[in-house]
Amino acid sequence: MAGLSFYNFSIFLVLFASLLVATSCHGLSRNALFIFGGSLNDVGNNNYMETAIKANFLPYGETFFKNATGRASDGRLVPDFIAGFARLPLIPPYLSPDNNDFTNGLNFASAGAGALTETNVGMTISLKTQLSFFTFMEKNLNAKLGEAKTKTLLSRAVYMFGIGSNDYITFATRKTAELPSYTREEYVRMVIGNLTDSIQEIHSMGGRKFGFSNVGDVGCSPFLRSLNNARNNGSGCMDEVTILAQLHNKALTKALKKLERKLEGFKFSIFDLYAVSKERIDNPTKYGFKEGRVACCGTGPYKGNLSGCSAKTVCDNVSDYLFFDGVHPTEKANYQFARLMWSGGADMVKPYNLKTLLKKI
Repeated sequence: MAGLSFYNFSIFLVLFASLLVATSCHGLSRNALFIFGGSLNDVGNNNYMETAIKANFLPYGETFFKNATGRASDGRLVPDFIAGFARLPLIPPYLSPDNNDFTNGLNFASAGAGALTETNVGMTISLKTQLSFFTFMEKNLNAKLGEAKTKTLLSRAVYMFGIGSNDYITFATRKTAELPSYTREEYVRMVIGNLTDSIQEIHSMGGRKFGFSNVGDVGCSPFLRSLNNARNNGSGCMDEVTILAQLHNKALTKALKKLERKLEGFKFSIFDLYAVSKERIDNPTKYGFKEGRVACCGTGPYKGNLSGCSAKTVCDNVSDYLFFDGVHPTEKANYQFARLMWSGGADMVKPYNLKTLLKKI
């Protein structure tokens, strides 16, 4: 019954937001940015849902926004910085009823989301549902602008994806009780399969330029270190998640190269978040941080308890920390990631960085 209530509520907001934005589209002078994924990309969609997975309270948002916006950080996220580098305004959450223009793009990401519908089901917007929202938006755009202008906007846009970590955390921490018996490789194939299906559907609607982050070193996040400590009396990373992330990242690169050969005009950029985050966890001072393993805000070992972040448990100097809470980076870390994604070299982002990809026809 709760799931049905959430579904009806979401559909109402989708219709409302889409009708609003569809009435005020004008001009196609910029490259739009459409964003999909989980909490690393969610700028507030979960605020409009009946879910416990939210970051709508302080100290989230306090560094830049001075109030909680739904972003799981002390400030801006990677998509916020990418929008700035591209000379776009902040891209709004799709479910916000305040949308009145989406020629610059929309953000469909949802904290807790996975590529698999079963991941955190009923508490988040799965990738499949995010794609259905995008499809609904495209139809409204066609009605307002006409097919030719819509195709131009969608073909020039960049589609950002950051998804997978929630799927693998779910697999590693709940598989014995709640999931069927899959091998690691089978599970990764399902995640990659859902992601490539989404890419191909966007491509069929005119999308050509795609930007991806692979799965970061989430197995060594404060949350999973803390969980490993509680379950196994361990003091290090959760190796199962690390192995899954590595398998995913190899499979993702292979899948994107295959799509490049298969899909006309398909171009992509893939950012090695795994290598970049691991390097900062292992060598924080090299990148301006004092702490790479303990979170700024939280309770328990490594301050990794995700429900423990509050005004009473936040650190004094957030810029010293790589992680704001048990799994999400600080604004300072997000800026570093975004800068590399935007203009980094081929050792970190390939075959193009986003700045180069944006210029591709």
